[in-house]
Amino acid sequence: MLVSNSANVNRFTNKKDYKKDMSARTSFNELLESGAHFGHLKSKWNPAMAPYIYSEKNGIHIIDLNKTVVKIDEAANAIKQIARSGRKVLFVATKKQAKDIVAEKMKTVQMPYVTERWPGGMLTNFATIRKSVRRMSQIDKMATDGTYTNISKRERLQLSREREKLETNFGSVSDLSRLPAALFIVDIVKEHIAVAEAKRLNIPTFAIVDTNSNPNQVDYAIPANDDASTSIAYIVELMCVAIREGLSDRKMDKETSVGEENDTKELSAHEAEELAAGLKIKGTKEEEEEKSGAKKPRRRTTTATKK
Repeated sequence: MLVSNSANVNRFTNKKDYKKDMSARTSFNELLESGAHFGHLKSKWNPAMAPYIYSEKNGIHIIDLNKTVVKIDEAANAIKQIARSGRKVLFVATKKQAKDIVAEKMKTVQMPYVTERWPGGMLTNFATIRKSVRRMSQIDKMATDGTYTNISKRERLQLSREREKLETNFGSVSDLSRLPAALFIVDIVKEHIAVAEAKRLNIPTFAIVDTNSNPNQVDYAIPANDDASTSIAYIVELMCVAIREGLSDRKMDKETSVGEENDTKELSAHEAEELAAGLKIKGTKEEEEEKSGAKKPRRRTTTATKK
């Protein structure tokens, strides 16, 4: 785990939730069936991955899936806490095997994702990215308010091409109004720019890490095959389940807080009624005393005598 990001990571970690969800996330056999245990060739390995390598077979490293199970539980628990807090997790997967899978699954949980080329400065120059998103909204507005009818065919074609380009690069992050709370990355070797930007801004990072990668570059490394589509789909789906759980807990928390608020309001209203009734009774007694002519006794004053 990175020292610079430890404070941000610990914020999303809850030991009770981890113990509760630990047995429910995945199993050794399910990971084995998805092909998550296959690593890269021995000649391409990264020595930092040595603790997660079980053995070598035919010149290919085999990943220790028992450690993968533990790492998936840790990552899923942390992502669940982020979703429960109402923040966003940005998923990054631009490689051919992963882009369609991530795009499809992220639409179901309403999380932003990048599946085309990573735009340089996506995080470190976020204000400029937001300008591009606003430009996309501006073109959409022009198409609906009648501006298109007042411009030439050539200008309309240029605007439509610009809109398509912006949609391709930034359409999936159009709802991202502020920096994400975390990044989930498939293949940190390919997405090294995204990892560097997140590290610079102290944004926690989650990643599927193969045997040719350095797990120390991210906060939550999940040792697994990042080239097989079945392995990627299985692990990403587990993260989606964790996000749904977090969103469900957030909804329940909101309902509970609204119920407590209503109870407090009812109690305050009841207390106000009781107070008003008490003042009314007191006022009635004073009126009765005035009518009966009862006079209050005067205070006796004493004057000091001078010698």
